[in-house]
Amino acid sequence: MTARGSRRRIRGRRDRRGRGLRGPLYPSSVPGARSRSQRFDALVLDAFEPIERRRHDELSQLDIAVDEVPEIRAATVETVVWDNDVVVDSNVPLARLVPAGVDRRGLPTRARIVLYRRPLEARSRDGAELANLIHDVLVEQVATYLG
Repeated sequence: MTARGSRRRIRGRRDRRGRGLRGPLYPSSVPGARSRSQRFDALVLDAFEPIERRRHDELSQLDIAVDEVPEIRAATVETVVWDNDVVVDSNVPLARLVPAGVDRRGLPTRARIVLYRRPLEARSRDGAELANLIHDVLVEQVATYLG
């Protein structure tokens, strides 16, 4: 016999209101289960593929990167003066061309185009418009890279 206070109630997962257990809506192998950042990365690769196919030899030393938001060190966005290697809309950078150089450890780095996901997504209404915007920004940055 056990004392009433010493009994522990073991709970399993609840099926509230008979709707079934909560879980993912789609299996991870289905495209609908991809996150926003994964879909954005796929759009960038799709937009860059035809450009790279046409100019493969000239772009072999160029990397493409995606960042969430740009890092702005100024007190206000309005006071920032952007270089020619930055694509800007309403003084918010959408992409940046980082030239080849040497990092802090003295190792050589390759040139890369950095696309900023959140500002690009904020300026498009749907997936098709986002794909077009990504393509336009990539073309402009590749043109800057090639001179």
